[in-house]
Amino acid sequence: MSETTLAEMLRERGLRLTPQRQLVLQAVHELGHATPEQVHNAVREVAAGVNITTVYRTLELLEELGLVRHTHLSHGSPTYHPAGQDQHIHLVCRHCGAVSEMDPMLMAPLADELAREKGFTVDVGHVALFGTCAECGDSGREK
Repeated sequence: MSETTLAEMLRERGLRLTPQRQLVLQAVHELGHATPEQVHNAVREVAAGVNITTVYRTLELLEELGLVRHTHLSHGSPTYHPAGQDQHIHLVCRHCGAVSEMDPMLMAPLADELAREKGFTVDVGHVALFGTCAECGDSGREK
């Protein structure tokens, strides 16, 4: 997203484009999947005075604007990623913490069954499957 477009979206809500808001959005795009703490660390490399509260508030605002999305990939903080990406399933390795993505069509049979049986619509953007990645191999594989 261009700086001009972000500025226009904020102006429509009576807000202005601040360097902090721009840095937080840029960090989310650069990091891909990141917790508020990881975003904060990235922003602090450029602007040391930005505090964690500002990052949390900015992430909430950016999500309201539809620019980022969050999902819960662990018991800790939510993980944010750019909203412009196609929806995807998150695969999270319990051993190394790596996050990879899968096409949501993988969930289509299950999603269809849930809709048919329970009237339940799956939000694929918030689906996270936990297991062991190929890099961690058989030594960490859950029994």
